[in-house]
Amino acid sequence: MAPGAPEHRLPRLLPFQGVDVMNPPSSPPGATPPPAPPPRSGPPRAVLIGAGVAVLVAVGAGAFFLGRRSSGPSGPGASGPSSGPVGTPSNSGLVLQALPPAPEKPQQMEVPSEPVRPAIWADVYSPAKVREALAGNAWVKEQLQKPLGKGFVGGWAAFLDTRAEDLGAQFKGAVFDVMAGQFLAAPFRVVWFSGDNRAGTPAIIVPEPGNAAMAAFDSMNGVVRRNEMVAQSCPGGEGEVPSEGFKLERWLVAEQALWAARTDERIVFGRHPLVVLQGLCEPHLDIEAPRNVDVELGFAAEPLGREAQLLTHVMGLGNGVRLQFAVEGNRLVGRGIAGRLGDEPRLDSAPLSDDLLRLVPEETPVLLALQLKLPEQLDRDTLKAFWSGKHYTGAVRTRQVAMVWTPRGSQELPTEVALLWGRPEDAQALGQIFSGSNKMETATLCGHHVMASTPVMLARLRRACEGKTPNLLSAAGPVVQGLRAPGSVSFGVNTGRLLGMLMADGYWSQVPADPKKSQQRTAPPEIEAARRDLETLPYIGLRGTVDGGRLVPGGFGS
Repeated sequence: MAPGAPEHRLPRLLPFQGVDVMNPPSSPPGATPPPAPPPRSGPPRAVLIGAGVAVLVAVGAGAFFLGRRSSGPSGPGASGPSSGPVGTPSNSGLVLQALPPAPEKPQQMEVPSEPVRPAIWADVYSPAKVREALAGNAWVKEQLQKPLGKGFVGGWAAFLDTRAEDLGAQFKGAVFDVMAGQFLAAPFRVVWFSGDNRAGTPAIIVPEPGNAAMAAFDSMNGVVRRNEMVAQSCPGGEGEVPSEGFKLERWLVAEQALWAARTDERIVFGRHPLVVLQGLCEPHLDIEAPRNVDVELGFAAEPLGREAQLLTHVMGLGNGVRLQFAVEGNRLVGRGIAGRLGDEPRLDSAPLSDDLLRLVPEETPVLLALQLKLPEQLDRDTLKAFWSGKHYTGAVRTRQVAMVWTPRGSQELPTEVALLWGRPEDAQALGQIFSGSNKMETATLCGHHVMASTPVMLARLRRACEGKTPNLLSAAGPVVQGLRAPGSVSFGVNTGRLLGMLMADGYWSQVPADPKKSQQRTAPPEIEAARRDLETLPYIGLRGTVDGGRLVPGGFGS
């Protein structure tokens, strides 16, 4: 299944203190029910509004759909049955004897009193097309035979490899074949919920599974169900519940547990019963594929926290901004950024300047660039009037604004982020606006006013500007061409650099430092090999261009 869920908050990127552009309501109080664990903390951190989520969902989907079809169980706790000959009686007996008995009476589930909201979701419109691309992708197939892929799949390999015949099911094939070929054959959605009662893992929702999937669910449930809970209401009392309540089943295969439930209209899976219940109660499931889009990642600003609300408000975006992807051959490529604009559009359209591309290091993991309309005069009162939506009538000027971010995979490491402002004349006003407690390193570089979170970050930008290290003008031709195309919002993710760094940081965060050794530590060969393999992944670029009241998507990449 997908790895641990992201924290649904942006990091506090900059010490913004000057103007109260909005006052979103705080999260209502509410106790987390006993079944829900606290939100996961520590590495890896979430990536800027789903950038990392998009990448990790793609990698996770590859591992989930491909599994380790031909290998046996490995890793601690993976003591499930190996894939033996179909219908081997001895194997079937061993598997069934190892499973605990199913309960005779279901437990009543304690339902949270506070509602939750979808924060981030991924819609897979063409599951078969995505599976075929992953199965035919040479990089994915190679990694699944290396420590990187084996470590990612972990104990789920035995789960996916277990034969239905060994479980005593009425169908043939591995659990993988049932999950990928029947349960997830129709379009489905992966949802991370946000709120006081979030469980930290996503729900997988299949809104229209079809009769074959329903029959397969019932057959699988009959042989692997080892617990059952009944919920008589939805979180916060929102949503329709059958008269007998929602039945949530705990499946156990090869020492891996999965919660599942179905109604007459949908099937839901999750690692925790709470997210399965949230998936059953979620009313907004209009999964309709846009043209030439196979996978779509969406987010809602309000559940993500104040920083996300602030960003979308400043940009003048409406709800439901989506990052779109398509399958071309064996590759997942960016299609662009789609969404509606708010009542007060604040985005212009223009290409990114060569000065900006010269300033951004080529290895930058995350780049967000905007063509932002702001008042000619930047001061507290003017900005307050402009952002209040009260029909500001003063002069405006388009500023080219970019944020570069190097996410780190350990909370012990400092935040590495910088704001690049395309009009140095605004430096004094920006100093008043960004006047929080966190000291910013400032400089004028390549015709931009730069505010960086650390001296190291500022030095990295300075070297790129001076040509001492590669910058984005040195990137692959299609990437440079895509960044130079007119756009309103440009979002670039160097997936190789991003995932390689996060993996290395995550590894070192789990290895205690030896105070007796002052020399630089060296990672094990398999960690270095995995990092190098990840760094071969391509650059994915997404662009949205204002056209009337919407963003027209466009994509590019290496």
